[in-house]
Order: sequence, then structure tokens, then C-alpha cells
Amino acid sequence: MAMETKYDVTVTAIGSLARTFLENNNSAIILDEGVRPNLADMVIEHTASDLKADIVKGDKLKLGNSEYSVVSVGDVVNDTIREEGHCTLVFNTEGSMPGQVLLKGPATPVLSLGAHITFLGKK
Repeated sequence: MAMETKYDVTVTAIGSLARTFLENNNSAIILDEGVRPNLADMVIEHTASDLKADIVKGDKLKLGNSEYSVVSVGDVVNDTIREEGHCTLVFNTEGSMPGQVLLKGPATPVLSLGAHITFLGKK
């Protein structure tokens, strides 16, 4: 089935605490680079991009070489991505915060600079 790219950004910085959050909490906070320097340690910064269509349940997230299914999308996720590329990605665990995207898929992703974070939806 053909998928359309809704959002595609490139990782430009990985905060030291961001790796710990990923390992300990299976979650990652993403944010446009330079938007909130005070949060740099805690977040994965990425290039800015436009969200072409709302992220919805059933979409896919490609992160580096891993692919995940979107299980649920918090109430404010699409707004915060449009405003500053911000949301919390939660892998293979429960959550219900308004800023979270819950994902199911392989083990926690390996993050690297230059990796793409891409949301794909059905055409």
C-alpha cells in the first residue's frame, strides 16, 4: 500500500538525558532545533519541517532503520508538532498524556545523528 510522507525531519542533536529517557522510560521527546535551548539535554533536536497532514492511529513512524505503528495520538500532538516540532514518542509501553504518540514495533530504537524521523500515512 502506498504511503504518503506526513512529516520528515533529520536528527541534529541528542541530549545526554534524552538517551537515558529512551533507555529507562522507552520514550523520546522531539523538538525543532534551537527552539528551547534550556531543554537541549532532555530532547532530540531535529530540523524544522511542516506537518502535511495530521498524524492518526494506524500511521507509521520510521526512525532510522526501525518502523513502528502509531497506536494512539494525544490530543495536542498535531498542534505541538506544527508549532515547534514537539511531541513525546513512547515505544511499546502505555501512556495517555496529551502530547504523546504511542508506538508499537521493534525494540527501542537506536538514535543517531542524521537519522530521519518520518511519519507516514495511507494515501
